Amino acid sequence: MTNPVKEIFKGEAPPAPAALAAKVRTLSPSMTRSMQRVAEAVADDPAGCAALTVTGLAELTGTSEATVVRTARLLGYPGYRDLRLALAGLAAHQQSGRAPSVTADVAVDDPIADVVTKLAYDEQQTLADTAAGLDTVQLGAAVAAASTARRIDIYGVGASSLVGLDLAQKLLRIGLIAHAHTDPHLAVTNAVQLRSGDVAIAITHSGSTGDVIEPLRVAFDRGATTVAITGRPDGPVTQYADHVLTTSTARESELRPAAMSSRTSQLLVVDCLFIGVAQRTYETAAPALAASYEALAHRHSPRTR
Repeated sequence: MTNPVKEIFKGEAPPAPAALAAKVRTLSPSMTRSMQRVAEAVADDPAGCAALTVTGLAELTGTSEATVVRTARLLGYPGYRDLRLALAGLAAHQQSGRAPSVTADVAVDDPIADVVTKLAYDEQQTLADTAAGLDTVQLGAAVAAASTARRIDIYGVGASSLVGLDLAQKLLRIGLIAHAHTDPHLAVTNAVQLRSGDVAIAITHSGSTGDVIEPLRVAFDRGATTVAITGRPDGPVTQYADHVLTTSTARESELRPAAMSSRTSQLLVVDCLFIGVAQRTYETAAPALAASYEALAHRHSPRTR
């Protein structure tokens, strides 16, 4: 049986050292426990692991040499030697004078100043990880499809629905026909109307939200170009996606649920998608933006008495 995660990264160049930690966080939930131990070890101590042979890392993590090699390949490296080189590069990057990491989760008794510091660090790390792990080839293909689409439908529920609404209103302001569907029944009934030349975008952090997968499947079956924005590149939603845009997330904790961190990375991806579309449609997008600004200008002017 084909491994869906391997298929996603098949043919890609090995990830840059700075993207390694992001890829570990993204793929860890789909790994076996033994592979997770290897992945967590290399992400937590790149310098130490870079000095180890494949046998040494297997002993350190209580796994086998075969597990180490499989983990390296799942992370996008042809073999363990390539992973060691990336680890050495990551260690050098971490030792180049970067500020120390903020590692503690937000606690219920934290002063508000500490809350600000911790959340700001997590948000920055999430954005950096998402940028490092984002497949620009897939992004470019999604941009090209959306730029010429007759219509763009966007599906999301919960926090992801807010991201979908944000993308839709941006696209509308540059003159494209875009609809964000938050009602799962309406999403499906609208997806039935799609055809080749249309684009459907599903936003789901878990990659397994049924109310998002169903309309994307319908759109896929109708011949529309489909895009999945997800934190799980091996999730069920990718079965019906022509293009997959992977997001990263910060550590989840009691006071910081996944919906908070996933929203940050999703917004970065949809902003990249929007800017790409605006660039490709600039001749029509610029006048449309100017017209929308002019139409709303009086609402932002001070009232005269």
